[in-house]
Amino acid sequence: MADVAEDKQIWLSADLACRLAAIDIGSNSVRLLVAEALRGGAYRILDEEREPTRLGRSASTGGKLDDESMERTLAALRNFKRIAAGFQVTSLRTIATCAVREARNGPDFCRRIREDVGLEVEVISGEREARLAFASVQHAFDLAGKNVVVADIGGGSTEVVFATGNLIESIFSTPLGAVRLTEQFGLGEGCEGPDLDRGLQRLEAEVAAGLKKRTTRPLFAAHFLVGCGGTFTTLAELMMASKREVDVPVAGYRVSQAELRHLLDRLAKLPLRARRNLPGMTPDRADIILAGLAIVDALMKRFRVNTVVVHTRGVRDGLVREMIDEAIGGPADDPAQRDVAIERLAAACSGEVEHGRRVAALAGRIFEQLAEPCDLAAADRAILECAARLQDVGYVINYDQHHKHSYHLIRNARLPGIRAHDQELVANVARYHRGAHPKRKHENMARLSAEDQSRVRRLAAILRLAGGLDRSRTQQVSDVIVKLDDGAAVFDVVSVDDPEVDIWGAERRSDLFEKVFGMPVTIRWAEAEAGQATG
Repeated sequence: MADVAEDKQIWLSADLACRLAAIDIGSNSVRLLVAEALRGGAYRILDEEREPTRLGRSASTGGKLDDESMERTLAALRNFKRIAAGFQVTSLRTIATCAVREARNGPDFCRRIREDVGLEVEVISGEREARLAFASVQHAFDLAGKNVVVADIGGGSTEVVFATGNLIESIFSTPLGAVRLTEQFGLGEGCEGPDLDRGLQRLEAEVAAGLKKRTTRPLFAAHFLVGCGGTFTTLAELMMASKREVDVPVAGYRVSQAELRHLLDRLAKLPLRARRNLPGMTPDRADIILAGLAIVDALMKRFRVNTVVVHTRGVRDGLVREMIDEAIGGPADDPAQRDVAIERLAAACSGEVEHGRRVAALAGRIFEQLAEPCDLAAADRAILECAARLQDVGYVINYDQHHKHSYHLIRNARLPGIRAHDQELVANVARYHRGAHPKRKHENMARLSAEDQSRVRRLAAILRLAGGLDRSRTQQVSDVIVKLDDGAAVFDVVSVDDPEVDIWGAERRSDLFEKVFGMPVTIRWAEAEAGQATG
C-alpha cells in the first residue's frame, strides 16, 4: 500500500482525499471500517463489516486466547484485508483492545497476525480506547455547554469519560465487559430460571463494586450518558421494537433509566432461546446482553444519570478521524498548530487568556536568565510557557482545586503541535502552579521518570514565581531581571507603578523555588519610566 504521505498533495488538491481502513480487534467481534476522506477532515463510509469471534471468551477466565477464537479472528482479518485492498486504501491500521491486551498469549497472537495475515497490530490501552471513543462522540453530538459521561462497553472492559463540553476531565478503564462478566457468572447457554436470577444478582453486585473501586463520581451533574458499543445499539433496537417505533434512527436514541431497568428485568425472565428471537435482538448478542445492560444500569446509578443517548459509532470512527488529522496535519511539534490549540483551549476554559500570556512571558524571561547558570534544557522553555498559558483551564470545572482539574484537562486535551510526552509534562507543570509541592507519591508524578520529575519541579517553581508577579491580574509587570549573587537569587521587577500586590504574590510563592534551586529569593521593585514597559 502506498504511504499516506505520498498522496498528501493529491489529498489537499482534490475534492476527495485518499481511502482509509480501520480494523478493531475487540473481545466480542472484529470490525472493519473503510472510508474515503473528504475536505475539512470529514469522510464518507465505503464499507463496513463485522465478524463475531468471541476472542475474549476464555481470556477473561483462563488468561489466554483460545485456539478456536484466534483462528476465527485470523480468518476475519484475512477477509477484511482483502476488502480493504479491493477499495485500494492508502492507509490501513489495525488495533486490538482488552482481550489481546490482557491475554498472556496476546503478543504471540499479534506475531501470528503479522506473519500469517501481514497486518501490524497496535494493542491500545484502555485510556487510548476511551479517547478514540470520545473523539467519535465529539463529531456526532453538540456537547457545547453540556456535562456528559461517555461509556464504551466492550466484551472485556468498559471505558468511562467525564467531559465538560468538548474537554475530557477524567478517564477510567474498568475490567467490566459483557463477554467477561457473562463467562465469569455463567450466564450463557443453559443458564435460566433461579440460576439465572442468582447469577445476575451476583453480577450486578460485582459491577457496582467494580465501578465504586475504579471510578470516582463526576464533580458536575451530568446532562446525559452517551453510550458506545453493541450493547447500546442493541438496547435502542430492543426499545424501538417494544414500542413499535418505525423509521426512528438508532443514532441519538434516548432511553431513561426506568425504561432500561424494565427491559433488563423482562429479559432476565426469558431463556436464551427466547431472547434470541426477540424483535430487535442481534442473535449473537443475546447471551451477553444481560451483562451489557447490567453495566449500563450500574453506570447510570453510579453517576446519577437518568438518560442514556445511543451513539452508533465509536473507536473505529475515532481512529479514522485520527488518521485523517495526522495525514493532513503538520509536524507533531509544529509551533503554529500548538499556539492555535493553546489559545483555543485557554479561551474556552479559563477566561484568563491575558493573565496566562503575561505569566508565560515572565516565566520565559526568568527561564532564559536561569538556563545557563542552572543548567536548564532549552527545550523546556516551551513546556513552561505552554503550562503558564493553560494553568487556569481548570476553572471550567470549578475554582476549588482548579489546578488539579487543569492537569486532567490538559493531559486529555487534543493539542496538535505538542508531542504526547511533552503534553504530559505541560499538564504536570500546570498542576503545580499552586497548591501542594510536587511529590513522588502523587499519581501524576509517579508516572514520570526521575529525570522528568526533576524537570517538573524546576519548571513549576519558576511558574509559581511568574504567576505571583501578576497576582493583581493587571499585567503591570513588564519584565523581570534575575541576578544570581553569592548563592542568592534577586528578582528585579520592572513596572511603572508600584507592583506591591504582585511582589507580595510572588513572595508567597517563592518557597518551592528556594527549595528546588537551593537559594534564597529576594524580590524588589525596579521602577520603570512611563513608556518603558514592554507590554
